[in-house]
Amino acid sequence: MRLLHYDALGGLVLTDFRGKTIPPYAILSHRWSDSEILIEDMWNKTYKEKKGGYQKLKFCANQAAQDGLQYFWIDTCCIDKWNLHELSKAINSMFQWYKNAARCYVFLSDVS
Repeated sequence: MRLLHYDALGGLVLTDFRGKTIPPYAILSHRWSDSEILIEDMWNKTYKEKKGGYQKLKFCANQAAQDGLQYFWIDTCCIDKWNLHELSKAINSMFQWYKNAARCYVFLSDVS
């Protein structure tokens, strides 16, 4: 499982926790749009270019911080959907990831 967090300088970091103890984290439930941030956007540091996706990411990060959580998970950013083995494993693990989250936030772009 990969989780997002901000480093000490305010940079967004994607950390791989496979084989490690997973810290408390928030999870985001949302509707997909045309401007989703994908894992390759995280790797390439181009995630801010997708305004709609970045709005969701900031919402989740800010809410997690308000709730005292350093880490958060968003499916589009944290799963390598091009790796079919990883995608299959993630789909099969997703219920547990939601269940184990300290907080679950919902983002609906058409609801204020």
